[in-house]
Amino acid sequence: MTDAVPTTVEPVGHQLRTGLVIGALGVVFGDIGTSPIYTLQTVFDPGDPHPVSINPDNIYGIVSLVFWSVMIIVTVTYVLLVMRADNHGEGGVMALITLISPLSGARRTTTVRALVTIGILGAALFFGDSMITPAISVLSAVEGLKVVSPGLAGWVVPITAIIIIGLFSVQRRGTAVVGRFFGPVMVLWFVAIGVCGAWGIGAHPQILRALSPTYALGFMAGHFHIAFFALAAVVLSVTGAEALYADLGHFGRPSISLAWIVLVLPACVLSYFGQGALLLGNQSVVNAPFFLLAPSWAQLPMIVLATAATVIASQSVITGAYSVTSQAAQLGYLPRLRVAHTSASSIGQIYVPWINGFLMVAVLILVFAFRSSSALAYAFGMAVTGTITITTLLFFYIARTRWRWPLWVVVIGGGLLLTVDLLFFSANLTKLVHGAWLPLLIGVCAFTVMTTWAKGQGIVATIRDGAQGSLRQFVAALTGRTPRLRRIPGTAVFLDRGGLTAPIAMRANVKHNHVLHEHVIILSLATVPVPRVADSDRISVDDLGDRTDGIFFVSAKLGYMERPNVPAIPRLIDPSLTEGPIDIDQVSYFLSKIDLVAGAGTELPPWRKRLFIATSYVAADAAAYFQLPLQRTVVMGERVEI
Repeated sequence: MTDAVPTTVEPVGHQLRTGLVIGALGVVFGDIGTSPIYTLQTVFDPGDPHPVSINPDNIYGIVSLVFWSVMIIVTVTYVLLVMRADNHGEGGVMALITLISPLSGARRTTTVRALVTIGILGAALFFGDSMITPAISVLSAVEGLKVVSPGLAGWVVPITAIIIIGLFSVQRRGTAVVGRFFGPVMVLWFVAIGVCGAWGIGAHPQILRALSPTYALGFMAGHFHIAFFALAAVVLSVTGAEALYADLGHFGRPSISLAWIVLVLPACVLSYFGQGALLLGNQSVVNAPFFLLAPSWAQLPMIVLATAATVIASQSVITGAYSVTSQAAQLGYLPRLRVAHTSASSIGQIYVPWINGFLMVAVLILVFAFRSSSALAYAFGMAVTGTITITTLLFFYIARTRWRWPLWVVVIGGGLLLTVDLLFFSANLTKLVHGAWLPLLIGVCAFTVMTTWAKGQGIVATIRDGAQGSLRQFVAALTGRTPRLRRIPGTAVFLDRGGLTAPIAMRANVKHNHVLHEHVIILSLATVPVPRVADSDRISVDDLGDRTDGIFFVSAKLGYMERPNVPAIPRLIDPSLTEGPIDIDQVSYFLSKIDLVAGAGTELPPWRKRLFIATSYVAADAAAYFQLPLQRTVVMGERVEI
């Protein structure tokens, strides 16, 4: 059954509403909004393999670099440019792949194939980000307890683990519910960090000189041997930028853009400059400039608020992972997983149980393995910079080939932005042996799984098409069969992916049982981008050229909020076609299945065959997914060697 979206149906849009803006604050901006907690602290960390000495010139240069990095990567690249490229309202690297793939028609050029492969790598790196972000974000906030009382250091990891388990446990309630709960907390968070930052700036207003790009450029040109390595920590200020785009389907571009420009950007800038001002006045606070920026009486409340905010920070990449997974499955790079749509107004608000459980286990492993945010900081930037660079590259290709932007705009604009991205990526490569290998390893593993699944599916599709053959030819051959095929009373529904080939279960039933039901329905389902479909618009019926043989092909549409209920569909068929209404309680359902085994085929090496077969085991159970009655469901198929 295909999940392809018909192009004749308009996608559900996002209206600019206060509720969506608040929800976006609670889901989308948690990651980037909590970056001020650890960015400057990490830049000046004396334990860094490439430390930046703390002095006024370096403080001005670093704060200016942070500010202009945020403006160029987040505001310009993502908010103003990349978020304009959506696929039926969905964002993320997989959406860019979808927009790129059709550009060459039925044939993919070498360039398109290369860009699609790079895009899949970007999506794979995002999965690494989805694992690291919750671990480092919650750890960094809970570590604030050590500022209040060093004796609490032993409680940091256990408290972090409990918080993470709680976070993943509430995901099933849906993005909208989580956003409504988290949104007001994040409003309070951004107001608090903005006020604290303004207070710091008031004490040393000269820090505002760093608003000038000359300080960032001067620091890079005059101290390149220091500034280049510092970029690996400066990039922490833009972690979460890729989540803005990945979460596009959850809240829409207007809500995300407004929240960023009106509240998130000003609050983060005030916090960075406030911390810079504090460091100008007292360089000894370098170990915790964010928490020490608050008055002593407010430090404990700020730690509590920061912990809540970093829990929310994890939300942006978790929901982004749901979106990327769903899109990857639709594009054929992952098996079909159970996806729960949690909103009747936004197609992108989804929950993927298997991914939720997998991420929770992975995050807990990282917490117990690394045990501190500083140990994870070296690993954090690699996944982020890799994804950002790939996103920028794919966007400008789309801008040139699909939107017909002038070549000089693409070359100059894309060249400048890619230069910035590649500088950050190159700087993070210097941290490879200090932890940056982790997201690369996760990305390579995810990339291998996705490409193996796509390749394996292509092989299986070829085998399946060969086994099934043409549907119309098969049906036509039944009427001239000798001896005549026995037709038994009742109705059989054969589920099929399309209308071109005969279902394997139908062929097997005829071949081995030598019978066919009096009424046969070959059913294909398609999901369309509306919450629900009226029964009057649900189905279309094709008699396959002969109204008298009792065999019909039925195409049914489902809204994205509707769980497939196959037993209810036969009721909608015109009784005149079936010589009376169908007795739903007596319908038999047939599923086609191919049992995969590793064989002597040379299309895939043995290890990839085993990986492909293992990946197939996580696919959602078809009978349960389509709500078929188990006592009247028959699974028939063939064992196929790949």
